[in-house]
Amino acid sequence: MPTKSRSYQISATPVTMLAHLVAIAIATLVLVWFLHFEEGFSYTSLDKVKILNLHGFLMVVGFILVAGEAIMVYKTIPAKKKVQKAIHFTLHLIALGAGILGIYSAFKFKHEIGIKNMVTIHSWLGIITICLFGLQLLLGFVSYVFPGAQMSSRASYMPWHVFGGMFIFFLAICTAETGLIQRFDTLNQEGLIINFIGLLLVLFAVGVGLSGVLPRGY
Repeated sequence: MPTKSRSYQISATPVTMLAHLVAIAIATLVLVWFLHFEEGFSYTSLDKVKILNLHGFLMVVGFILVAGEAIMVYKTIPAKKKVQKAIHFTLHLIALGAGILGIYSAFKFKHEIGIKNMVTIHSWLGIITICLFGLQLLLGFVSYVFPGAQMSSRASYMPWHVFGGMFIFFLAICTAETGLIQRFDTLNQEGLIINFIGLLLVLFAVGVGLSGVLPRGY
């Protein structure tokens, strides 16, 4: 029987490298957007837009990019499984902290300018995403970090853990896209940067997703 060709398969390495470069580009564009066009970001300011900018920075750079890097840890860091697991969990903790602070800054912004919270699809998706992310992190800790978990339960939960992580990550991307739509005004220089951030976020999501399904190497 002839051997099936494996020529169509590629390694995750070039995909993850591209995803890292895209993450750097996104972070750079976000900084250019807020520092050059939007007067920066701050937790407390008389210019309330700076508080909203802090929300955007924390959610894109602190939450999405860090969470994406956490997913790719197993394909990008050549270390023992325990070390990879520790980095994976730590990065997710950082992402969760940034996400919680980012959502709080959005509530703070709306409270200080006197408008209602939770009225747009962006805000609904954001709350759902951060709640699911926290639940996913808790279940992951109980299943894979807590010493009392049985190996059989870890193995049976793994497909759901992977699926849940990818689903929540893509949901975060969708939430960010709706947030960018709300910030878009007109197709000037700032508008172009916002659009490119949105496009690169999609490309980053593709890279992270492929890194999860492709083999590390041959």
